[in-house]
Amino acid sequence: MKKIVLLLALAFSAFLSHAQNAVTLKAGDAAPDFKLKNVDNKDVSFGTFKDAKGYIVVFTCNTCPYAIGYEQRIIDLDKKFKSQGYPVIAINPNDPEASNADTFAKMQDLAKEKKYSFPYLFDPGQKITDEYGAKRTPHIFIVSKTSKGNVVEYVGAIDNDPEGNNPQKIKYAEDVIASLKSGQKPAITQTKEIGCTVKRKAKA
Repeated sequence: MKKIVLLLALAFSAFLSHAQNAVTLKAGDAAPDFKLKNVDNKDVSFGTFKDAKGYIVVFTCNTCPYAIGYEQRIIDLDKKFKSQGYPVIAINPNDPEASNADTFAKMQDLAKEKKYSFPYLFDPGQKITDEYGAKRTPHIFIVSKTSKGNVVEYVGAIDNDPEGNNPQKIKYAEDVIASLKSGQKPAITQTKEIGCTVKRKAKA
């Protein structure tokens, strides 16, 4: 019995270490490309958007109350900025074994129900989640496409109003894109992400 408890403790410790060691990207870092399966079963990467000037990469999920609360705002970001060259690319960072409502099939159901106008990608093994260092849902990374490659411009929250009831909210994501469109560097490049922690299964 003691041996089993020890093994479980070691596994949990390894799991925590893995999650904590994923360093979150910051402004100025290269944004890793990816090739992940969308809910329509087609692979999506940055290259899918040939005419993009940049990307709104958001790690979100089916289940987190914060992600649900921000869902319409994510939809609105895509509707407003995709035609201006900044499409939303949503990635589910949760392991489906740790969060049963975040399976690929249930992602498909949600995207269909909510009529997502943007890709909603499955991240097997949480590889891209770890490369970006996404910690919560939602966690947003705004990326510019430059002559030197894809560069992170902003990391953090979509706005400062998780409850969705503040008419004076600061719209971080929109302000960043407005700066980029005008050829300026954003005044704010990092904020504290707001949401549920990424769900991971314990690794033996």
